[in-house]
Amino acid sequence: MKPENQNFFERVYEVARLIPYGKVTSYGAIAKYLGAARSARMVGWAMNGAGKYEDIAAHRVVNRKGLLTGKHHFQGTNLMQQLLESEGVEVIDNQIQNLEKYFWDPSKELL
Repeated sequence: MKPENQNFFERVYEVARLIPYGKVTSYGAIAKYLGAARSARMVGWAMNGAGKYEDIAAHRVVNRKGLLTGKHHFQGTNLMQQLLESEGVEVIDNQIQNLEKYFWDPSKELL
């Protein structure tokens, strides 16, 4: 991994640590906040490695439509959904319901 990617990953993790309990954000929203609007996929790669950090709630990062696209990185078949539901987020068929109700936009919340 290139050093600049590692720096980007650390910046992603800093934002992910700030996602409030019961809220979710998207890969793209994090990328936009970091000034790299076209790097949503790289945010996803960073989140793939977030499991080694206990203080990052990676289950709170979903795709722009509210789909739990990262669920295969969690142990167990429905762990990502179970974690979100335990925080009060409604999920049906790997899809967050009423996404706008739970969505946390770092560009608006972190000034």
